[in-house]
Amino acid sequence: MIRLLASPSGSNPSYSSSLSKNEQAILNALVSSPVLYTYPNERQLRFEIALRANIVRAAIDLAKSRARFAIFRFSRCNSQFWARDERGGFQLRPGIPPSEAINDIFVNSELYAFECATAIVIVFYKAVLDTIDVSAFNRLFANLLLYDWHTDQDLGIHTKKGEHFLPGDCLYFKNPEFDPMTPQWQGENAIYLGDGLFYGHGIGIQPKEGIINALNRRRKRGATKSAYLVPQITQVNFAYLSQFARPLNEFRLPLRPSFITGTLGSATFLYR
Repeated sequence: MIRLLASPSGSNPSYSSSLSKNEQAILNALVSSPVLYTYPNERQLRFEIALRANIVRAAIDLAKSRARFAIFRFSRCNSQFWARDERGGFQLRPGIPPSEAINDIFVNSELYAFECATAIVIVFYKAVLDTIDVSAFNRLFANLLLYDWHTDQDLGIHTKKGEHFLPGDCLYFKNPEFDPMTPQWQGENAIYLGDGLFYGHGIGIQPKEGIINALNRRRKRGATKSAYLVPQITQVNFAYLSQFARPLNEFRLPLRPSFITGTLGSATFLYR
């Protein structure tokens, strides 16, 4: 369910042309969710839809790229843009715009190898880059370091408990009886793509059962406990990042006949 604190600015019969197919699917998921999502206005809702769609696109692009899975010890990067440190992290080189360095991971992907947490962070940065003003991105993330879950505070990464997730959310699959000889498989961070599919670096695009089966094949001898999806969700700070948004296509509510609308005071609710 969606709650808009400011009244919608009016209906637009041609609204559908302003949303891509993936963006429309995200809007449908928001409206259909049993969780209440609150926005101060349509602009912030529109931004979150766009950023979620770009997260999904970046995850699919990384899955299709030639970037490989590697533990920190064997990580690698393009030395023209990044300096690999002693931990296996990638530090942005002085004088390099972070926007160019992030894009290079997708352009020259064969030069890169990293583990799953770093992959998720790369997806988030790429999606934010594609959604906000480039100059703002370069200013916010001027000292970029890609290492595990280390992120710039302006990305606003946070994790909350919850079982109802949306396309663009990061989930975690835990492998409680992983093989101690391969601790990198103690779990898998994965972006939910929609339609029951997830992207996990090193495993690829799979349904929930595919991720779990892949982790179960990497358990210790005699293991009996299956891997499972943890009821938690990791996201970027959509509200904070929205202030740096690029111009977005027109977006007006209410949206389609199948959405039910209601008002309470100045707030408008959309649900199914």
